[in-house]
Amino acid sequence: MELVLTRIDSRLIHGQVATSWVKATKPEAIFAVNDDVAEDKIRKSLLLQVAPEGVKSFVIPVDKAIAVYKNPKYDKTKVMLLVTCPGDVVRLIEGGVDIKTVNVGGMTFKEGDKLISKAVAINKDDLEAFNKLRSMGVELDMRQLVTSAKEDINSKLDSISFD
Repeated sequence: MELVLTRIDSRLIHGQVATSWVKATKPEAIFAVNDDVAEDKIRKSLLLQVAPEGVKSFVIPVDKAIAVYKNPKYDKTKVMLLVTCPGDVVRLIEGGVDIKTVNVGGMTFKEGDKLISKAVAINKDDLEAFNKLRSMGVELDMRQLVTSAKEDINSKLDSISFD
């Protein structure tokens, strides 16, 4: 499997992804990967409805994404991986998925989170997962839009504390 983009975006598939990111990366398939979303029939159905035409789209749990990645049948398939949080990226990598770069696009603010950009809010678990990704040598590319300049996520992560 050729990963054309791995992106953290709590909304998974939406207009920005379905248009500009798909146009820029040209995937054959989109995998929206998250255990909870894969079990939520309504959200899963809505996500598949907004998927772009001509691109196969799936909403699957992390373990299934790992299994599909390892299946030689999909070796040449160009895939965009979308996840809701950095913890899922850690699980994918630990499961054997070769991810070198992650685009951090948007993480919705929830009570107790801290904003590190106008579109990215993290909690303590997210910070730990981002730090683990950095220790694994994964490049973190924080930008919402294909045309946006990359923001320096590392200095923002280094300045956050949840103590």
